[in-house]
Order: sequence, then structure tokens, then C-alpha cells
Amino acid sequence: MTATTGRRTVRIAMNGVTGRMGYNQHLVGSILAIRERGGVPLPCGEVAWPEPVLVGRDAGKLAAIAKRHGLAEWTTSLEEALAGTDVYFDAQVTQLRAAAIRAAIAAGKHVYAEKPLASSLAEAMDLVRLAQAAGVAGGVVQDKLFLPGIIKLRRLLEGGVLGRVLSVRGEFGYWVFDGRLRPAQRPSWNYRAADGGGIILDMFPHWRYLLDNVVAPVRSVYAVGATHVPVRYDEAGKPYDATADDAAYAIFELDGGAIAQVNSSWSVRVHRDELVEFQVDGTEASAVAGLRECRLQQRGSTPRPVWDPDAPATENFRSQWQLVPALLADGKGGFLAQWELFLAHIVTGAPFRHDLLEGAKGVQLAELGLASWRKGRKLGVPALQP
Repeated sequence: MTATTGRRTVRIAMNGVTGRMGYNQHLVGSILAIRERGGVPLPCGEVAWPEPVLVGRDAGKLAAIAKRHGLAEWTTSLEEALAGTDVYFDAQVTQLRAAAIRAAIAAGKHVYAEKPLASSLAEAMDLVRLAQAAGVAGGVVQDKLFLPGIIKLRRLLEGGVLGRVLSVRGEFGYWVFDGRLRPAQRPSWNYRAADGGGIILDMFPHWRYLLDNVVAPVRSVYAVGATHVPVRYDEAGKPYDATADDAAYAIFELDGGAIAQVNSSWSVRVHRDELVEFQVDGTEASAVAGLRECRLQQRGSTPRPVWDPDAPATENFRSQWQLVPALLADGKGGFLAQWELFLAHIVTGAPFRHDLLEGAKGVQLAELGLASWRKGRKLGVPALQP
């Protein structure tokens, strides 16, 4: 890191920016957006200023992105990128991530990575220990914690508004086209197990940090996966066998006795307000949160539905919920908000709880979910020791 008057420059090797998420959410939506905002304000009155160095395997794509955004530096050599930067960021496909992070740690670089941190828990814990031994900071993307709907839900829970939590019902997913008549919205590798695909490995890390940090820590998992669409078509229009799970149905037991049921699917059509929603029921109230909005129904305003299958429903159940107001909005997305925290952490030592061990916990839950499906039984979630 270099310092000039009022500015602490942090040079970041950004690997994977030719992919959809690496480009949209991290490069454009976070790093370039932070620069447009004038940097990350620091308590000392200075700002942390991110300077991206693009790295990847496709020189043509990297050059085009750099030209589009007026960026001076890009390379296809990871070694070269690491030599001249302070932080290594990884948004590659999962199977390539651990080796690159290992190289970054060996080079003494701070590390920030997309989830899942690695393909296996053993690999993830190896990265945790290597980073600790090297004395470098590590972070894993947990962006959903920074979105308005989840922040509102956490505020209700922390304030005791819902009382004792009884259950959580989560629904996530949408219909991903198979690529035959309409292009798929997700890359084909997502549906090949050999390439690190599968919705359990992709989504269970999200459910781990959301449940742990918003409701209560996860203590056990019972999961069933499925490959509902067995044949898909790749980016060239050629058919391939989908060998990875495209749906998962899970029950998580939480600290305190609450039960969470979470359905994840890329083979479901949406009939809800947002692509992901969580209903949390408590003794005093219930809340339904998406990524943007949150609605509340308290004990005093809970209606008295009567089950009569022979009569038409006369109540508008959705209208019986109160919209939870937002705090002052700052226009930040979840990815940008977490990037700001990480940059402040490595420059000033400010707290940052989303470290590599937290990322390993997400891999642990995915691995246990896959094992539960394979074994057909509930599995406990042991504490991780670095």
C-alpha cells in the first residue's frame, strides 16, 4: 500500500473479472463505484483508494475491459499480478480458486475471495491456516448480509420483536433455461459436477452465513438434492449431461431449537415477490424478508384464519402484513458495502468478521449437505478449529 496526501492506495489483483459476477458485482459495481465515490473514508480523514490490476486467462477480454473503463493495468500472469499488488481477489470458477489463493498467500498478499472458498472443507481449512501462519488478512464475500431486506430482518430479531424464534422457511430459485430454445442464464459448468458445479456447493455457503449471523448458528443438516433437468445445452448449443444437483431441499436445526427449512432450485418458476425470501416465525411476531423488503405481522394484528376447504377464501392474506421501514439509504449494494469494510480492515485494522474461517464454515455446510443426501440421514455440524 502506498500513501499520498489524503489517500492510501491499495493495489488489487482482480482475477475472474471476465466472468459475469466478477465483472458486474465486483469490478464495476464495487471497485469502480468506490472510485467514483472518491474512495473509502477512513477515521483518520484519509481515504482508501482501490487500484485494480486485472488478471485472467483471456488477454482479449482483459484488454477490452481495461479499455472500456480506462484502466491501465492487466495481465495474464498471476505471478506478475501478485508481484505488484497488495491484495489478491478471486472470482474464478470454484475449482481454480484454492490454488490461486495459495499462491497469493505465499506471496504475502491479503486475500479476498468469492464463495465457496474452496471445493472441500480440507482445502478451505488449509487456506485458513496458511493465511494465519503468513500473517495476511483474509476475507470471503458474504454480500447478502448487507442488503436492505436482511438488515431489516436482523434489526427485528436483535430487538426481540419476534420473540422466541420457532422456525424459518426459505425459498430460493428461478427457472434456468436448458439452453436449447432460449439461452441459459447460468454458465454450463454450474451443472457439471466435475467442474465444481451444483446448487448445494453454490448456495449452502449463503444459507450458512445468513442463518448463523441473522437467526442462530446451524447445528445440524438433513438435505436431499436432485438433478431435475438431466440434459442441458452449453454455450455452443451442444447437449451435455447435467451431472450436478440443480435443486436441494434442506432442514437445518439451529441453536435454541428453531428449525429452518430452505428450498434451493434452478428448476422452479417464481411465485413470490423476490427470488429469495425467508419467513421467520416467532412467538410474538412473524417476518417475511427478501433482499430488498421486509414485512411484519405482530401478535396483536394476527388474523384468525378458519380452515374450511368447502368455502372460498375471502381474506387478502398479503395485505395483513406491515412493511418494515428502511433506515436512511446510501445507495450501496451488498458487494460494495463489504468491499468498503475489507479495504478499511487492511488499511486501518478495523474489524472485519467475514474472514477465511467464516468462508470455511460455508464449505463445511455444503460438504455436510452433500454427505447427508448421499447417506440419507441428518448430520451434525461440528465447530471448526483453525
